[in-house]
Amino acid sequence: MIEQTINVERLEQVIALFGSFDHNIKLIEQSAGVKVINRDTELKIMGDAENVYRAVKVVEGLLSVIARGEMITDQNIHYILGLVEDGAEDKLSQMGKDTVCVTAKGKPVKAKTLGQKKYLDAIANNTITIGVGPAGTGKTYLAVAKAVTAFRQKAVSRIILTRPAVEAGEKLGFLPGDLQNKVDPYLRPLYDALFDMLGSETYHKFVERGSIEVAPLAYMRGRTLDDSFIILDEAQNTTKEQMKMFLTRMGFGSRVVITGDITQIDLPREKVSGLKEAVRVLKNVDDIAICELSARDVVRHVLVQRIVKAYEKYEGLHRPAGKAKFTLASRPPGAVKPDKP
Repeated sequence: MIEQTINVERLEQVIALFGSFDHNIKLIEQSAGVKVINRDTELKIMGDAENVYRAVKVVEGLLSVIARGEMITDQNIHYILGLVEDGAEDKLSQMGKDTVCVTAKGKPVKAKTLGQKKYLDAIANNTITIGVGPAGTGKTYLAVAKAVTAFRQKAVSRIILTRPAVEAGEKLGFLPGDLQNKVDPYLRPLYDALFDMLGSETYHKFVERGSIEVAPLAYMRGRTLDDSFIILDEAQNTTKEQMKMFLTRMGFGSRVVITGDITQIDLPREKVSGLKEAVRVLKNVDDIAICELSARDVVRHVLVQRIVKAYEKYEGLHRPAGKAKFTLASRPPGAVKPDKP
């Protein structure tokens, strides 16, 4: 057993590290197999050499999160533990540096994981970005934050958010109101993200001016969208025809982000997801980035991450023989490999 000491600059940082009723430090002790004792601003970590090394790296990582003014959560702790186990703790400094957007309540929006950082960088550096990943990875929220930032900086003149209304047949007919009232429930996640970024009053002002548009995918047909930041959400529920239609709407000066989760396709079994096909067709096209987020990038309640991992494990064990799992590297049957240069 060995002991290692960490000196913390301020007592407030120690309090934030330990958390309410020492919840955070107990989680670190349990996960890393160590004992942590503090005397004012001095932390002593005791245990086996390997465990102490891991715990020190985790504590240093969490202190850097606190220094950026962020709250420590169970998700932070588990994510940093995972990075340390993978030997990637040196990449922690890449996270949380840049503020993507500031919400209406003054809260900065930043990348919380390395996957999110790569996703945001891809949006900044490519005209079209396709973000694929499980629920809770911030695909839509971060895309909306990027759109609001571009709009505020006058890089675009409009924000257009759209998603397919999968139940566009008889089920929509039972909802009261006109067509917009019927599709509003399907667009609610997009409204929520915009309200968070802009505030309700500012949002409605821009909608009245036509600067912000939230509409079902069917409204995109026949249009050319110039000088716009366009987000297609829940793209796994588009058909092949809908996806091609959407991709060909883009005009000059526009930027497109497409998000979806290929494990939650609600299309009829005979329909092929437009998102799956787009990933295969567009993966080698210049100025189009395809980003894959994983369960590790889930930033909701830590239980959501466990649920995603449990389903991945279950589906892996119960996948029918001969049916391969879809990945971003998958090719359609019969596809010809590109010639090497």
